[in-house]
Amino acid sequence: MSTVVLLVLTGLGLGALYFLVASGLSLIFGLMDVLNFAHGALLSIGAYATWWAASGHLPGAGPGGFGFVLAVVFGVCAGTVAAVLVELLVVRPLYTRPREQVLATVGISLAVPALLAGIWGSDAHRFPGPEALGDTFGLLGARVPVNRLVLVAAAVVVWAGLKLFLDRTRYGLVVRAGVEDRAMVTALGIDVRRAFTLVFAIGGAAAALGGALGGLYFGSVDPRQGTSLLIFAFVVVVTGGMGSVSGAAVASVVIGLVQQFANYYTTAGLGDLAVVVLLAALLLLRPRGLTGRLA
Repeated sequence: MSTVVLLVLTGLGLGALYFLVASGLSLIFGLMDVLNFAHGALLSIGAYATWWAASGHLPGAGPGGFGFVLAVVFGVCAGTVAAVLVELLVVRPLYTRPREQVLATVGISLAVPALLAGIWGSDAHRFPGPEALGDTFGLLGARVPVNRLVLVAAAVVVWAGLKLFLDRTRYGLVVRAGVEDRAMVTALGIDVRRAFTLVFAIGGAAAALGGALGGLYFGSVDPRQGTSLLIFAFVVVVTGGMGSVSGAAVASVVIGLVQQFANYYTTAGLGDLAVVVLLAALLLLRPRGLTGRLA
């Protein structure tokens, strides 16, 4: 029983991490029809900015207490700024040229890890964090790391925030309307481009938060971390349905649990294969994913 409890909570923590990365990716693709391969680079920027700040290089930031919160805020801000720059300088000029758009974002996804490796080296760095988040707590005989609960809580907050943004705010409604008929919304005097920049910023912030908290989950940061997580984020987006935030949340939980249980009860590494098989089966039965809509 204790093993099952540990696998479930670990799977939920991993699923929460996938959701933090995939939510922004799903939002950007579903609303803007932009396949952003640079999304993993935004995660890496957030992770390294948080690691740099928590290591004592930012005044007031540190590995414990309020200092760590400040480091995470700094990492999220760095990822958000990077996302806005990518949208303004790279994606916006290529909105009508999707192939060049893909090539440009792929180039960013290769350049950023190389830049990080050039500055701080290609080896993994230990991620400084509060000692309390590195501890475990007892649940039904299992010792569960506290940081799993932090990841789950962060994912729930992000999901609720995105739902409120899309359903209850003026900019959320503008974005949804702009996706349906951009020309009509523009004719009404609304700057859709500004709303789309906001969407990119929100997606970058979610990815950067995933990078910051991913350091707690893995205990380290390295330049290739964002690229590996981006692969599973794409699987989550396709499984949950393009543009569906709720679908991404459900898919993240399913994929995280399948991966953990498959890795434990079979040969290590077969969890990735199980996720691919699950995706293939789902696409055969439901080609548009679990929801296939914006929700």
